[in-house]
Amino acid sequence: MLDEPQVEEVYRRLAEAMPGRTRGAKGPKGQPDAFRSCISCMLSAQSLDRNTAAASRALFRLATTPEAMLELDDRDIAAAIKPCGLYNNKTRSIRRFCEALLAEHGGVVPDTREGLMSLPGIGRKCADIVLSFTFEQDTIAVDTHVHRVCNRVGLTQAKTAEKTAEQLEARSPDWAMADGHFWLIQFGKRICTSRAPKCPRCPVQDLCEYYAVTAQRE
Repeated sequence: MLDEPQVEEVYRRLAEAMPGRTRGAKGPKGQPDAFRSCISCMLSAQSLDRNTAAASRALFRLATTPEAMLELDDRDIAAAIKPCGLYNNKTRSIRRFCEALLAEHGGVVPDTREGLMSLPGIGRKCADIVLSFTFEQDTIAVDTHVHRVCNRVGLTQAKTAEKTAEQLEARSPDWAMADGHFWLIQFGKRICTSRAPKCPRCPVQDLCEYYAVTAQRE
């Protein structure tokens, strides 16, 4: 893994090259409240962004609170969220989430990672997304893109997204925590893509552990 000064330098360069919260970047789920952010995160599992957005719009036309959601028939929920796939499983998860939210928190979404993760269907990624984009806490949420680029470059060395999140929290400078997710996800989408990463355009090429290995093979 990269050492502490190198980690700082990676973040500094990404801050200059990629959009962040303070430069107009938007949260990945774009929902107006914590409840809808949680539901959208649940819908996003194994779903393309455009399909998640379509499912979220359709569902929230029917209900926007846990009480209203529980009044819906499962068939109506499943039909609304069908674009995002796995709709039967996700329908059951939504119902369990709403029931627990009302029973354990009076319908108010908790603003701590522990509280969020205690709810059915909410894992570390969803919890961190809600903390960052709804409650504006300085947290780097780890999705597929962030997990990939962090382990490629050498910011982390982890096999799972959850372990990547733990290492990022421990290794990232405080000043990078607010916008770090934005920088990393845009870096993963624009340059450090899953297939054929654009290494000649990479702002951290000379620091990247992946590039050091691939360059030696050429």
